[in-house]
Amino acid sequence: MILSLIIKVVISALAILLTSALSIGVTINGFGTAIVTAIVIGLLDWLIEKFTGVDASPAGRGFKGFAVAAIILFLAGKMVDGFTVSVLGAIIGAAVLGIVDAIIPGKRM
Repeated sequence: MILSLIIKVVISALAILLTSALSIGVTINGFGTAIVTAIVIGLLDWLIEKFTGVDASPAGRGFKGFAVAAIILFLAGKMVDGFTVSVLGAIIGAAVLGIVDAIIPGKRM
């Protein structure tokens, strides 16, 4: 159980680093910040899904999931030191994370 959670956080952090490398308007200061960002994104995703029932996964969730994923990325950029996301970066980043979700089996966070 704990190992599974650690693996999900590491995969999410790697996906965030990839998103930063491929997206305009997304910057991150190293792997440690990516780990913290992955945890914050996971918690925001969980909270939004708990209160609204909307899963913030762009892959297979349509526009609503894509929009919520972009909002979560933008909010995480405001909450985590060393992780910055512009509005355009959040939109592009949500698309990149959706592609990563589609390629990597299993739920990211």
